[in-house]
Amino acid sequence: MTAPADLKFLIVDDFSTMRRIVRNLLKEAGHGNADEAEDGVAALQKLRAGSFDFVVSDINMPNMNGFELLAEIRKDPALKALPVLMITAEARKEDIVLAAQNGASGYIVKPFTKATLEEKVTKILQKQAAAA
Repeated sequence: MTAPADLKFLIVDDFSTMRRIVRNLLKEAGHGNADEAEDGVAALQKLRAGSFDFVVSDINMPNMNGFELLAEIRKDPALKALPVLMITAEARKEDIVLAAQNGASGYIVKPFTKATLEEKVTKILQKQAAAA
């Protein structure tokens, strides 16, 4: 397992501003290694081509949404262990349940702070390390 500072993140969101915000928050939290994708299709291509340690994905996106991306990640033997943190603007209970049922590692609602993002990422990494 790579050290937390060396982890490579993939930030998936159809809004470039949101990707930049998440990237900056991750950098402030000590995770400077990140790449971006504008939707699930682009994300899946990057995930299959490169080696990523963590995915932070929006739910509402064109082409392939966050739930579809999560399903693709979970059924791919090479990717299925990847932690996936879901981000959404709507705190709908059914979305939270669906995210959990589909194997999301965690869930945050926009807008969120650096502390919230950092706490979720740390918790997910600790859980993953304990399971390894």
